Amino acid sequence: MAYQPHYFTEVREAQSRAYVPYSKFKVGAFLKTKDGQSFYGANVENAAYPMTICAERSSLVSAISQGYRPGDFESITITVDADEPSSPCGACRQVLKELCDDDMPVYMTNQTGKVIESTVEQLLPLGFSGKDLN
Repeated sequence: MAYQPHYFTEVREAQSRAYVPYSKFKVGAFLKTKDGQSFYGANVENAAYPMTICAERSSLVSAISQGYRPGDFESITITVDADEPSSPCGACRQVLKELCDDDMPVYMTNQTGKVIESTVEQLLPLGFSGKDLN
């Protein structure tokens, strides 16, 4: 699936929902399922910093809690207000590896709409997940 221009509008909406009183660094995620559903994710900070949840994990957890399962996802788009797009953190890469197909597109954008396209496998080469336990 190729990047669609409306993904930028959707991911910016997701980003507007971020709760970032400490870092002020809003991140949004727009997750598409293979059956056409959409899930927003936003980073949610906590004064106990390790308890903060990232936008990517927020969208995936929301989808899983609604009954979706690993492999049901078509793409994820992530945005930040920075000069360059940012990639998911290590924890998010691991969750993407666990819940998404290795070839699933990951679109990283910034406030100007610049897009960098990657895949789950490219973000976490030689990664380990539950798929490896079989």
